[in-house]
Amino acid sequence: MWTIFKKELNSFFGSLVGYLVISIFLIATWLFVWLFPGTSVLDYGYAGMDSFFSIVPFMFLFLAPAVCMRAFAEEKRNGTLEWLLTKPLSDLEIVLAKFLASWALIGIALMPTIVYYYSVYQLGSPKGNIDTAAVIGSYVGLLLLGGVFASIGVFASALTDSQIAAFLLAVFFCFVVYFGIGAIASLDVWSESAFILAQLGLDYHYSALGRGLIDSRNVLYLLSVAFLFNYLTWLVLRSRKW
Repeated sequence: MWTIFKKELNSFFGSLVGYLVISIFLIATWLFVWLFPGTSVLDYGYAGMDSFFSIVPFMFLFLAPAVCMRAFAEEKRNGTLEWLLTKPLSDLEIVLAKFLASWALIGIALMPTIVYYYSVYQLGSPKGNIDTAAVIGSYVGLLLLGGVFASIGVFASALTDSQIAAFLLAVFFCFVVYFGIGAIASLDVWSESAFILAQLGLDYHYSALGRGLIDSRNVLYLLSVAFLFNYLTWLVLRSRKW
């Protein structure tokens, strides 16, 4: 399992595409956080990273699919998936190795952004005047959200042998799961059930973690969604043997 995990990491960073994907993500977040009017922290009257944590989920909609699109699609196109399935590994171990590698890559892409927190911390008046608990909670939320999007991306990659198709499917699935449920819950037809429906959306639980209180219910929900899509990926692999 860990051999596949390391292979996925090496494969990603062994090509220019890997560095390009992470570079684009970091440049885009830097532009939104520090330069673009309306989202720049320099336009705020207080030290905070609200704009960063509100923008990154949108970035993840493209980062995660770009990281995960090769997971199974490339194996299928190269004809190495059957060879991989004959290895002394269970289908579940293969799925988890691909998922954990993709999740780790998203975490690696997120790590340099800690510099933003340090910068805002130093710019505060007085220095350090920033809600650190909320920042920690938001980073935990981003990591868990990255895990959910990674599981969706790996699932999309298992459905096709085309990396482009896998990327587009993953973007669509991530968008629906993150924004779709909340959008449906906002419709007037639900009445008192709207709040319950909204709680099924990823955006609700991510926003809750951003308030600085790491509630186990939010953590478990996000992990459960990631587990669900990993299970679906396992079913797709199993279907090849039926």
